[in-house]
Amino acid sequence: MIAGITVEICAGSLSDCIRAASVQGTDRIELNCALELGGLTPSYDTFLSARKATDKKIICMVRPRGAGFVYSETEKDSMYRDAENFLKNGADGIVFGCLDPDRTIDIPFTQKMVQLISSYKKEAVFHKAFDETPDPFDACEKLIECGISRILTSGQKDNVEDGIPLLRQLQSRFGSRIEILPGGGVNEKNAASVLKKTRCRSIHMSAKSSVEDSPGSYFAVDPAKIRKILSALENAANRRDLTRDDTAMIRNDTFEESRYTWPEDDRDH
Repeated sequence: MIAGITVEICAGSLSDCIRAASVQGTDRIELNCALELGGLTPSYDTFLSARKATDKKIICMVRPRGAGFVYSETEKDSMYRDAENFLKNGADGIVFGCLDPDRTIDIPFTQKMVQLISSYKKEAVFHKAFDETPDPFDACEKLIECGISRILTSGQKDNVEDGIPLLRQLQSRFGSRIEILPGGGVNEKNAASVLKKTRCRSIHMSAKSSVEDSPGSYFAVDPAKIRKILSALENAANRRDLTRDDTAMIRNDTFEESRYTWPEDDRDH
């Protein structure tokens, strides 16, 4: 772990999970399948094999299909059963998201899922369905009331860098009550900047590279890319610095905690 920062790797297969777990700085793995669809529920056997392969935290995605987050009762029942099976067999948490037709939080189902997850004393995570909600501040408050542990979000933008202003506001307003997890387009060039500007304490990334395999190719977790991102974060932590633009942007916000200090030449002007 890097100076209090939690690094989560998004894995789309068993091999992704094994590669992510091979890097010492990986703290947590989000296990999915079909990442090209935004991540769906992994197979039960894939999870069991991943659980045997590593003792790192594994958070299982429960999402029955792509194309939105408004689900039928049949789909919700399936999600609940998948979550229960993962939890019974050692999952460290469940990541899910369900919305009403008006794109607000489906509170009854969210509460039902949280109750299940909490009964196993595990982490309840709301995924990027959050980014479709019309009022992110109200949605965040509702998720806290439901007992959600963490929200994965790119700040309601396609790319996490574009979402920094909202991420910063969410962390400032709610960071003492729920974990705000930035994700979506994180790489070695922007990871440290995202954490520095948002003051979030964790980050989510896929860290993938193209793998050539005759007659085609596919994307897979790249341990070397994870190490590059970890190195960038470590260097930033060691510098403990902020630019003048950063301090001007942050000075008007209130934060619970920071591992960065104000540069001496910026404090009073």
